[in-house]
Amino acid sequence: MIRAFQWDLARQVERLDWLLAQLPRYAAWGYQELHLHLEDAVDYPSLPGIARADAYSWSEFQTLVERASAHGIRVVPIANLLGHTQYLIKTPQWRELNEILLPDGSPAAVGQICPDHPRSIEVAEALIRDLTPLCTAGKLHVGLDESFHLGKHPWSQSVIERIGLPAYFAAYVTKLNDRVASAGLQMGIWADMLIMLPEAIAELPTGIAAYDWYYHGFKRHPRFELFNFQEYNLAPALRERGIDYWACPMNGAFRHEPLPVFGERLANAVAWWQRGQKVGAAGFLVSSWEPSHLSPELTTVIDAAIAGLWLEGESTDHATLLRRGFERATAVRHPAQASRLALAADEHAFASYAQAERHQHWDSSPLHEGVARAAATARFCQRAVARAEFGPLRVSLQWRHYLAERERFVRHGAKAILRARRLWQRN
Repeated sequence: MIRAFQWDLARQVERLDWLLAQLPRYAAWGYQELHLHLEDAVDYPSLPGIARADAYSWSEFQTLVERASAHGIRVVPIANLLGHTQYLIKTPQWRELNEILLPDGSPAAVGQICPDHPRSIEVAEALIRDLTPLCTAGKLHVGLDESFHLGKHPWSQSVIERIGLPAYFAAYVTKLNDRVASAGLQMGIWADMLIMLPEAIAELPTGIAAYDWYYHGFKRHPRFELFNFQEYNLAPALRERGIDYWACPMNGAFRHEPLPVFGERLANAVAWWQRGQKVGAAGFLVSSWEPSHLSPELTTVIDAAIAGLWLEGESTDHATLLRRGFERATAVRHPAQASRLALAADEHAFASYAQAERHQHWDSSPLHEGVARAAATARFCQRAVARAEFGPLRVSLQWRHYLAERERFVRHGAKAILRARRLWQRN
């Protein structure tokens, strides 16, 4: 299996010098490819106006690719061309591509591109043209994940009514692949739409790569959250169709978490590594998403820990993997202690959208639980901060401590407010 890692530059633009400094480390850990999720993080020569204010210049992006190549790491750009194309829709010059229309027939300000809009292929060809020289792995990933708005535009709707959604999706994949293959590249797509549209697999072009992803631990097969965590298995159908299969865990967090849930990340990686070996996967990609709430040094520790699956290979337990990850990625004197502390923090994880809702709605807190749990987490974090040798872990625990104290304050204050309301009603 090809061993790859990903940086989500679309959601967090890191300093270029920091990125460059990581490349020799990842090469030493045995990673062979770097996937770069881009969206509007790069100033594309053929698409002026797309890049956001803090985007990398084209020359900076070229420097990143060149330095990766110098360290033996091949690059796969990810240019979303269906779902997650808000980076195009947000701009006035490309808003007309939107699949979603307002009642007056004008394009909405948010959405995804419509495959049947004639300019959609125009923008795809521009991205392919710009990125081809930088596809040093010989691959271009076009995304296509979470494309839930298909069929909302009258143009796409009329075609889908005639041929069906699976055939429509497969036809668009084929259209894109014609352009990517003409550039001499293999095309990659995320595989989640194939779980929802399994009939599309038989109509996909052979020779592409499908990246299968699921971000929790599993024993036999991955599960699909939108199908109530039902097991699925795409590998046999993709292999029969001549499509490369990639196994994809995640190293980070679900949007709002101040710390990775370290044990869960490693369980997820181990499950995918073992599955990849079992089904003969072409590659293993440690993906990274929305890291802006996290210290990138901590996701780097997880990447270094995951590398133990091929560097040592004899151990898959979380404590050993994470200890070795701290040894590789940091200069801490006591990596075993750092590993134990990180895994202990999992028991006090700030995870789930329900907890994050407290940012906006204090009364979403489960007030019946009282303040004891939040107080216990606050005490743990206070002790953990004092013990944390690794700076990024210490700072992240300080943030977690603040969130616990805030939760305690909210629950205590909310309880007092409810008591005051009852007293007022009695009077």
